[in-house]
Amino acid sequence: MRKLSPLFDRFPLSRPSMLAATLAAVSIVGAVACTDISGNSTSVLSIQFDTLPSPSVVLGDTLRDTTGAVVRPVVHAFNFKGAEIVPAPVYFLSPDSGVTVDSATGVIVGDSLRSTSARIVATVGRLQAIQRVDVTLSPDLLEAVNRRDSLQYSPLDSTLNVSHQLTVKLMHGVAPNDSAVKSYIVSFAIVSQSNPQLGELVNDGGKASVVDTTDASGIAGRAIRLHPLFLSSPVDSIVVNATAKYKGAQVGGSPVRLVLLLKPPS
Repeated sequence: MRKLSPLFDRFPLSRPSMLAATLAAVSIVGAVACTDISGNSTSVLSIQFDTLPSPSVVLGDTLRDTTGAVVRPVVHAFNFKGAEIVPAPVYFLSPDSGVTVDSATGVIVGDSLRSTSARIVATVGRLQAIQRVDVTLSPDLLEAVNRRDSLQYSPLDSTLNVSHQLTVKLMHGVAPNDSAVKSYIVSFAIVSQSNPQLGELVNDGGKASVVDTTDASGIAGRAIRLHPLFLSSPVDSIVVNATAKYKGAQVGGSPVRLVLLLKPPS
């Protein structure tokens, strides 16, 4: 019998005997675990734990997607031919404080704040895979931080045509007793520009991106990459709206209007 090489999770679970059988690999698209190959089409060779639809669960609430719907973790099980086994008998747990997890459905509830993310463990037979989720406060207010900025563009040097980030802060409560809401999704959209191809929203790596996750200070932002070829006049502007939602409804202050002024080279 041929075996796949195991890759053990570096984070120990609370059950040593269970960990000894764990084969987990975490990637961008999810967590995957593998075991011995078997000729039985119903025998599970590997499992994939899809990335959770939200980076955080609100304290006292269940995990929700961006529409506000309550969601369950999704786990796929595969046989030696690569065919998916449906249904897969999945058992869920968390060895960490901060969340409770329904063992059968996987529904996650935030029950206490913690400084680090909590592990969500999916088990199928002897296989386990892990995803992580933060516990955060409920979002009550979205306000601008860097509401208005400017970009002195260059027709020749494209490295000069990316703006500073236009940023907002997501808060729980109201000032002066407000608290930052971390690990929460904020959406950005260009709502006004003279040409549809003039600017695009980008992340820190310069890749097109219209969503950001708040940091530990509750800050989220997106920069704009300008394409000067599509300018209709030397001086122009681009308007962006930032929006946060909770349970499908816009958070107070949403949408926040952010403006980038475009200036020709001096």
